[in-house]
Amino acid sequence: MTTTALFESNLKDLPLRNRGKVRDIYTIGEDYLLVVATDRISAFDVVLPDPIPGKGAVLTALSDFWLDRMSGVIANHRSDVRLEDVLPDDGDRTRIQGQSSIVRRLNPLPVEAIVRGYLIGSGWKDYQTTGQVCGIELPRGLSQ
Repeated sequence: MTTTALFESNLKDLPLRNRGKVRDIYTIGEDYLLVVATDRISAFDVVLPDPIPGKGAVLTALSDFWLDRMSGVIANHRSDVRLEDVLPDDGDRTRIQGQSSIVRRLNPLPVEAIVRGYLIGSGWKDYQTTGQVCGIELPRGLSQ
């Protein structure tokens, strides 16, 4: 794991498709994407200025673990394409090694889950007003 934080990947040999709060995504032809988990931190939809070295490697390892673990249950987007085959620059490869994945380009399953032990923010306001969060009826009497 590197001790230098990767705030942005800025690869020169692949076109950047999207830069999210934490991940940079590059296009590899028509069939593949390179997903780079950076060390950026986001909180409440804001990217903070100080990255955490190694965070992207941990996120990638967690994803790899669960994709491996669930591969017998449901197919996923992982590929066997090697980083060396799509990224010729040694410096770029070294910088993202261990915190990147080459995946097949598929249509995403639009599911998002946010797990919290309590209601807060806009969810709490919605619940107080309507008894619902995101249109889902919740039991009465929940507390913040």
